[in-house]
Amino acid sequence: MAFRILIVDDSATTRAIIKRTIQMARVPTEKVLEAPNGMEALRLLATEPVDLILADLHMPEMDGVEMTRRILADEATKLIPVIIISAEPSATRLEQLKQDGARGYLRKPFTPESVRNLINQTLGVLDAAA
Repeated sequence: MAFRILIVDDSATTRAIIKRTIQMARVPTEKVLEAPNGMEALRLLATEPVDLILADLHMPEMDGVEMTRRILADEATKLIPVIIISAEPSATRLEQLKQDGARGYLRKPFTPESVRNLINQTLGVLDAAA
């Protein structure tokens, strides 16, 4: 099964790195979409179905936490898992992210293996590459 993944990050370079890492991790993708902030991600979700969202925590216009809250509050998107990707060091903040609905957290810097493992775990996929 191939997945539709949305990468949400205000840095085009970081989006490209995440996209490349997904490819290196051999995550089967049908389509990888990108948005520069949470507001644009919500607009995109209105027209594009996705299986998973990988989002930065700190972004202009709408951060990853507010975006996750809005996704969970919308009947059409509430089942889409959100994984936060950030360099956030605070354990308290990470716990708050889970309480706010994030299904996972990936700390920067990350490896293709950690990306693959977290995506597979989040989507309930057996990892044939491991």
